[in-house]
Amino acid sequence: MTRTPPVSNDPETFDAAAEAARLREQTRARRHRRHAASRLDRHALELLALRDAGSTTSELQRWLADRRVRVHHSTVARWLRRQLAD
Repeated sequence: MTRTPPVSNDPETFDAAAEAARLREQTRARRHRRHAASRLDRHALELLALRDAGSTTSELQRWLADRRVRVHHSTVARWLRRQLAD
């Protein structure tokens, strides 16, 4: 993150747009990114189809366990929430 000089408090030289842009850039630099893909992503089509067919998160968890993917049902619920929000 690069440091920018402080902005003057003088109202005549204060540039709100430049200050807002600097703050947005700081926010982007601070934001943490997800580092790895979810283990559930490789089963996305099947999980979403099963959910549309009426399966519960616990049933999806058992379906994944049959495929040697061990996750808690709350992980499946959070994953579904993220997928359905898009």
